[in-house]
Amino acid sequence: MTIGASGRATWTGSDATGAPAPAGVWQPVACYERGMSGAGVDALRRVAFLFERALEPTYRVRAFRTAAAAIDALPPGELARRMADGTLQELPGVGATTAGVVVEAERGQTPAYLRDAEALSWAPPEVVAGAGARLRAALKGDCHAHSDWSDGGSPIREMALAARDLGHEWMVLTDHSPRLTVANGLTAERLRRQLDVVRELNDELAPFRILTGIEVDILEDGSLDQNAGLLAELDVVVASVHSKLRMPSKDMTPRMVAAIANPATDVLGHCTGRYVTPRGRSGKTRPESEFDAEIVFEACRQFGVAVEVNSRPERQDPPRRLLRLAVEMGCLFSIDTDAHAPGQLDWQVLGCARAEECGVPVERVINTKSAQELLSWEHRIVGSS
Repeated sequence: MTIGASGRATWTGSDATGAPAPAGVWQPVACYERGMSGAGVDALRRVAFLFERALEPTYRVRAFRTAAAAIDALPPGELARRMADGTLQELPGVGATTAGVVVEAERGQTPAYLRDAEALSWAPPEVVAGAGARLRAALKGDCHAHSDWSDGGSPIREMALAARDLGHEWMVLTDHSPRLTVANGLTAERLRRQLDVVRELNDELAPFRILTGIEVDILEDGSLDQNAGLLAELDVVVASVHSKLRMPSKDMTPRMVAAIANPATDVLGHCTGRYVTPRGRSGKTRPESEFDAEIVFEACRQFGVAVEVNSRPERQDPPRRLLRLAVEMGCLFSIDTDAHAPGQLDWQVLGCARAEECGVPVERVINTKSAQELLSWEHRIVGSS
């Protein structure tokens, strides 16, 4: 462990295969600003980050985030006193394992538990070998990320700090819209309150920027699940189908096209809605929604709406055959994580590897734009870049 010029702890090491980590992608770094308690808090948060990235059970992540919050809240000198008299575990939320991580880190050691977490497998061999690294290095932001305002697991600030420390200049906050009640979707009132929070955080975190946004449901008639005037105020709108996924193609195709043609829509999210690996309590995969891909992608091209390359390992959406078709048809793209936790923001290289494999041109990826370029992007003009 070393302490960088920024004052943040840096954990250097190798990937799960033991190979050196390619610069900018694989080098593990702590993704949070140092709190009052320093290296111990960074180590706890790093373990939580790695668990999130590897899709470890939520209870394991929560244990380390809870312990980090408890240690970080201590007044000056309290951590040293508790380490000396062996009372760290008397703090609510701090157990034997998390206390051990803190003690080792504060003594200048790399905690053994952290080394094990760094070795967790989370990417296929081709990504470990460097696939996607070139495209990932060109990206300046992520257009699809969630916070604990809807169904994410962390506050907006933690998501923003993780994105920043992974090398991004900006992140779009895209919590769910109201109809998705299972995901605690945002009513218009809650979304307006969120915009106030984002403004305050942008003052604090500048020059890093949180762009305002939403992942808005595409309703059955193709309309968008939020007030039109409020959608127009947002920086980026990701439109996705979350309901009636088995709708026949003759109905799903015009539904999607209507949403794409809506002036508010900037990105078409996870277009097939599939799950390629078991997910959630059901433990089931999900087949692709049926729609006429040529018609849908032509609509995206004509209206300048980016096709999302969703990086979530259980989605891998669109499938490669559809991603290649979208490339052939001249679509724009947005390579996003759809992250619901800080560690999942590191999944972007997975989408980049698939995009490189399918020939997505870097100049057609909107994430390569700066925040200001993205905000001034005239995406309604056919053929714009």
